Amino acid sequence: MRPVVYLITLYAAFAAAITSAQVPYGPIKPSPPGEILSNLKKLNVLGSVLYVAAHPDDENTLFLAYLSKERLLRTGYLSLTRGDGGQNLIGAEQGENIGIIRTQELLAARRIDGPDQFFSRAYDFGFSKSTDEAVRTWGQDKVLADVVWMIRKYQPDVIITRFPPDARAGHGHHSASGFLAEEAFKISGNPARFPEQLAFVKPWQAKRILWNVFIPGQFLSNRKPDEAGNLIGLETGLYNPLLGKSYGEIAAESRSQHKSQGFGVPASRGAKVDYLLLKNGDPVQNDPFEGIDMSWKRLPGGEAIQPQVDQLISSFSADQPARLVSGLVRLYGAISRLDTTNLYVRTKREEVQTLIQQCLGLWFETNPASYAATPGETIKLTTTVVGRSDSPVRLVKVQYSTGKDSTLNVLLKPNDQLTLPTTLTIPKTQKISQPYWLEKPIEKGVFQVDNQALIGLPENPAALSATYTIEIDGQRFAYRRPVVYKSTDPVEGEVYRPFIIQPDVTANLSERVFTFADTKAKTADVILKAGRANVSGTLRLNVPAGWRVEPASLPFSLANTGDEQRLTFTVSPAATAQNGLLRATMTTGDGSTFTTGLRTIAYKHIPTQTLFPPAEAKLVKLDVNVLARNIGYIVGAGDEVPAALQQMGCRVTQLGPAELSRDLSGYDAIIAGVRAYNTNDWLGIYQKKLMDYVSNGGTMIVQYVTPGGFVNNGGIKVAQLGPYPFTIGRDRVTEEDAPMTFLNPKHPLLNTPNKITDADFTGWVQERGIYFAQDWDKAYEPIFSAHDQNEADKKGSLIYARYGKGHYMYTGLVFFRELPAGVPGAYRLFANLISVGK
Repeated sequence: MRPVVYLITLYAAFAAAITSAQVPYGPIKPSPPGEILSNLKKLNVLGSVLYVAAHPDDENTLFLAYLSKERLLRTGYLSLTRGDGGQNLIGAEQGENIGIIRTQELLAARRIDGPDQFFSRAYDFGFSKSTDEAVRTWGQDKVLADVVWMIRKYQPDVIITRFPPDARAGHGHHSASGFLAEEAFKISGNPARFPEQLAFVKPWQAKRILWNVFIPGQFLSNRKPDEAGNLIGLETGLYNPLLGKSYGEIAAESRSQHKSQGFGVPASRGAKVDYLLLKNGDPVQNDPFEGIDMSWKRLPGGEAIQPQVDQLISSFSADQPARLVSGLVRLYGAISRLDTTNLYVRTKREEVQTLIQQCLGLWFETNPASYAATPGETIKLTTTVVGRSDSPVRLVKVQYSTGKDSTLNVLLKPNDQLTLPTTLTIPKTQKISQPYWLEKPIEKGVFQVDNQALIGLPENPAALSATYTIEIDGQRFAYRRPVVYKSTDPVEGEVYRPFIIQPDVTANLSERVFTFADTKAKTADVILKAGRANVSGTLRLNVPAGWRVEPASLPFSLANTGDEQRLTFTVSPAATAQNGLLRATMTTGDGSTFTTGLRTIAYKHIPTQTLFPPAEAKLVKLDVNVLARNIGYIVGAGDEVPAALQQMGCRVTQLGPAELSRDLSGYDAIIAGVRAYNTNDWLGIYQKKLMDYVSNGGTMIVQYVTPGGFVNNGGIKVAQLGPYPFTIGRDRVTEEDAPMTFLNPKHPLLNTPNKITDADFTGWVQERGIYFAQDWDKAYEPIFSAHDQNEADKKGSLIYARYGKGHYMYTGLVFFRELPAGVPGAYRLFANLISVGK
């Protein structure tokens, strides 16, 4: 993506945040001639569109690529949520942590298909079956305010929704995104609505809002939907010779960035028609931008600009793009003489500056010696600038966001690398690099964000940035880029990582949940990590009344940045102890206190993300008995059930192909993790052996699997998951407090070794269950029935069968969420499942 120019005044800096595409964390992207010519043509398009949906991966990447790269419109995608309630195909992250991953996947997608990316404060609380539930959970006015805010900031001519505001959307969040977008369209031009925003933005009324109509289950079809009203059909599957790709190919590459959701898709290279249906606003017949002047004539005095742009386009030479630079400098000056408070004037000046950099091949970057520093720390930086053309370019200065600057006034020689080492001190007042939406606890379905200017941004502004001022033909241009850490991996080559500000010391507890079935003490290990050199002090674990920690505190001393120290405490409950939190507090020698942990989310397809969650763990007093002790676990798409089993006193062995090839009779139970049959391409080979294990007296539990066919390996297909036939449907119960009816209260699963009651379903989080069994053989017995409000009973959340001497169960109950959340009843019920054979 292109670098972004930020002007110096506060107002203009905020305006730049409104208008600019996100600045990537990595190096400057090379710009081949076709892309430069496309960007030149975009200078003559003064139009914008905002696309609105609910989640990462909801967006129509084909349509976004078409809008951004064919129509050359300023295009934005507003996702109401960050996808925090989604499942995770690539790891164990859940909740706000999977939201972090999906945010970065969405940014990776936008770097491919072109639009800007935005979010509201809405938290993805899981599958929802109605618009009413979604907006009620979020607080309608809060999220509506965010949509209005983005319309006023982005000033789109046209708004497009991915979903209709009704049940056809298939998900309450989906329909809510359509509903809220249509409501925001009506009121964003009214200064009486959300007037607090007007300190930053002005009311804005888009010309029209349309729905990007689809036929469920036929997203790649060119069939015209059967909708009342005037449907506009747009051919979006075009080939762009300047980019050397069709928009279908670009869209597939973009959508395949959603790796945590398993959304890799093949490229489409044929014709594709997208349909739009007018929902409100000015009438339209053939094109969504009818009646909107998107030429320079829409700006007072702008008529003189278009001939200059046309001349630049006609003069473009693919092998000598730098010849355009003087003309671009003159164009920048001409645009600057227009009304610079106008959004398009600011946007087009940024685009011209970007083109100057692209035509010159100018490269600049600032790298710290380490990826992290603490407030008050002095760090080493290396700035590198490379001029790659014969055009005279003078590097005037490099200024850092701490206030330090280096005045240089150096003429850049062609292909000569200029290296500038420097040191600077991080202000002691600098904030820790916690994602801004996670600085406070989630409250009532939304992230708590106090700073209005941050709302909508996909991620934090850079912790440290550098502004490179160059001079060409007497005109100065300032390019601002994040300071990024760069290392070299022997396999991956250059690897970039965001530079962060971290605490002096962090503490990670050895478990997220400590469970106690009696008053016996358990060991609680705390791993301290130094954010700077020579940090020492005292660690204390704080517990609620009724709990005891020994010793009361322990000293720590860490000599070098990154050093770790493990300290061990014992924790025990009194008989009357209530569930609560174990919290770590570090007090250093200067009296400073630190209370955060450290979490790193690292996958190759996204930049490494660093979070500083509270240094705490749950304390859960359980009345639980477990008869099974030796558990085999087939890991699926990632969950933390094995840790919960270990907390219950079980020994857990991960079962891969090597382990499954051996004798399985020693395991009291074998558990397949969530989506294990969707993700392990070798599992089909061992299906018969697993069924033989059950027949010979074993216990097997299969956690949820997504429908649509199971994995193959060497021609071996898993024809059925259990010893008798059943299928997987999409039934689910999304209300976490939905009543659970016990179909056979005397069933062993409900009575041994723990008596399961209604109380065991208190405190469940997000949902009851997903991907229930259906059409099961009569050999299976359903254990529960449940339903969301105003729906029929569903009985497939847990089915059980005897097979030979053993026991088989399939469950869609979300143990993978409830056990890490420390829900006591989930522990008790799961203990019964694994113990049924004992």
